Amino acid sequence: MNWLRGKTLAAPINLLEANRAVAAHDIQRKDDVWRAVGFDPFIVYDLDQRGIRGPVAVELEIEALEGQIEPRVYFQTSAGFSQQVSALLRRPGSGMYKVFAYIWKPSRQLRLDPAEGPCVFRLRRFTLKPAPLATFAARAMRDGANAGEEKPDVRRLFKASRRAMRLGAAFETGRSSQRNRGEGARYVAWIAARDFAPDGLAVLQGRIAALSHTPKISVLMPVYNTPAKLLDAAIGSVTSQVYPNWELCIADDCSTAPWIRPALEAWRAREPRIKICFRERNGHIAAATNSAFALATGSHIALLDHDDVLRPHALAEVALALAEHPHAQIIYSDEDKIDASGKRYDPYFKPDWNPELFLGQNYFNHLTVHTAANIVKAGGWREAFNGSQDYDINLRIVEMIDPASILHIPKILYHWRATEGSVALKPGEKNYAVVNARKALAGHMERSGIAGEITEVPATTWYRIRYALPDPPPKVSLIIPTHNGLDLLRTCVSSIMARTRYAPYEILIIDNNSDDPHALAYMAELAASGTARILRYPHPFNYSAINNFAVAEARGELVGLINNDIEVISPDWLGEMASLALRPKTGCVGAKLYYPNETVQHAGVILGIGGVAGHSHKHAGRNADGYFGRLRLVQNIAAVTAACLVVRKSIYREVGGFDETHLKIAFNDVDFCLKVAARGYRNAWTPFAEMYHRESISRGTDDDPRKQARFRGEVLYMLDRWKAELAVDPYYSPHLTLRREDFSIAIDEPVRQPA
Repeated sequence: MNWLRGKTLAAPINLLEANRAVAAHDIQRKDDVWRAVGFDPFIVYDLDQRGIRGPVAVELEIEALEGQIEPRVYFQTSAGFSQQVSALLRRPGSGMYKVFAYIWKPSRQLRLDPAEGPCVFRLRRFTLKPAPLATFAARAMRDGANAGEEKPDVRRLFKASRRAMRLGAAFETGRSSQRNRGEGARYVAWIAARDFAPDGLAVLQGRIAALSHTPKISVLMPVYNTPAKLLDAAIGSVTSQVYPNWELCIADDCSTAPWIRPALEAWRAREPRIKICFRERNGHIAAATNSAFALATGSHIALLDHDDVLRPHALAEVALALAEHPHAQIIYSDEDKIDASGKRYDPYFKPDWNPELFLGQNYFNHLTVHTAANIVKAGGWREAFNGSQDYDINLRIVEMIDPASILHIPKILYHWRATEGSVALKPGEKNYAVVNARKALAGHMERSGIAGEITEVPATTWYRIRYALPDPPPKVSLIIPTHNGLDLLRTCVSSIMARTRYAPYEILIIDNNSDDPHALAYMAELAASGTARILRYPHPFNYSAINNFAVAEARGELVGLINNDIEVISPDWLGEMASLALRPKTGCVGAKLYYPNETVQHAGVILGIGGVAGHSHKHAGRNADGYFGRLRLVQNIAAVTAACLVVRKSIYREVGGFDETHLKIAFNDVDFCLKVAARGYRNAWTPFAEMYHRESISRGTDDDPRKQARFRGEVLYMLDRWKAELAVDPYYSPHLTLRREDFSIAIDEPVRQPA
């Protein structure tokens, strides 16, 4: 068995000794000084050829000379270096960092990420030590906290054990595998630096006082046997709103708890803006919400669960947004969770309107505000969709309105209570809600004339739509530029031929001055067998010009741009991409690409990262969920890589193809996608078209002065042409970093949008 291989660490390993460091990225070294020169700095260290297993302690002593140090370690597993098998080191003293881990499957390498961006530092000591199993167990039960800071819970140890067996290793804190690196300490820092604070109250009140129109906002709150403390907190969060023109409409759904009615009556006696109805029978959430809505007289309707909490500025932000966007018909905000002790965590910094993502998950969630008129027109909440009644009505209203009237407020306006039995704590807690969400989605597809099949994303509460293809399906022209590269080209073509279920398609290989006789012979063989058409492009390499030349020769209704270092994994890849590309408002479609070590190379392009653009979730594990499911769900995205891109040929021609004058090598795919978006199409990315992309995982900086000058020119061109678009990516929150490609929270970066 694999876990029996390797060896338990018997003596400390000095990772700073000669020959231990075997790879580095975005890092330069001079003597004992290291300089991180990019936004993804890391160093890889060899441990042992047979692999290390068992309980260990990682100890680091590092001296920060410039910038901010935030060290994170990864253990290599069968999936390579994965975000799921990593942890931020805790800081027991100045310049000292430490973390305990248990390695279940032997690990041969360790990776250190010293920071999230440019910095200068000295490594004083870096050691891997054997650790007592009892120490790891004790710390795991406290979730990595010191004695006295956290009550031990043996369930945490069981979870750590399961993580170790499933992923190959586990750290003392469960937070090491959270979906977002920015949780925990980084979110605390974000709250202190950027969140709404009491000292901004006077300014906010002044802005509200200056409004010429202050719409009444009716807050609907169904109640059923709510714990007294939580009920008071929920109602108090409304009565303490900065914005004055609100009413709270409460429907008690025939609660059996004796404290409910007296508590509600007491609140109504103190606050005339509170309205209450006491239902005579229990009708569940949809019926109770309709009863609350029957009390409402406001033009806009906000929804509040009976144990959740509104931020004090929530309704003020809604009113201000309506003043700026008076035609908005759905407004939604960012949210976080709050535990029993009042601690905030797990912030969801959401994208702007993302229709494909919305068909996989109801990411509107909290806070959502509708116009009262649309709720009436939709017929209110339907009891057949209890548990997902909000998703159902959201879908029905989205069908009725202009997508331009869907407005996102990129601010945390809602705390979702995480208590035992709540969906916030455990999304699968209420299984009927998952079933009804699927039913709501099926109804939306039927009403909207969308042909397809709904399937569950495995081990999640999310959904995937397999869009139906026309009969017969259109031909796809797969365009593969190459210069020699026999082994890469053969793997690429063979994988397409062996693992593609979709038909019809044609393969066009664009030979750019190949001179390897073996490569030329292979291409001749492909041409003779009818497997591929070989087109010669006897000019200097210009990626944009090559693809423009090939598309002009393509016979398919769709074109697929494919790098010669791609290897197909999923047999349905082309059917999936083609079905998305044929959606009426879809432009370019991208695939999920992995490095050979099973970590993510491409999951869509985020604008602004590194100045121009970067790849989403780079180096995440193949099976990771990503940021709130973004690695598991079809979604709209600003751009996708041309390493594997499918688009209608008519759209390619409509926007003039790739820019072969200004962008011969870099950013031509990003530029192309932005041109497509400017014509009103939405680009999309799917995780259900999987491929290997054999781009070097640790490729260094190109030191050819001519190539560097060319690259700088292409960067400047992009910054000049797309300045506004690169400033704020609509599918990526302004509160997330532009220094890394992992959806972590931005702390010490310029604010791209008012917080």
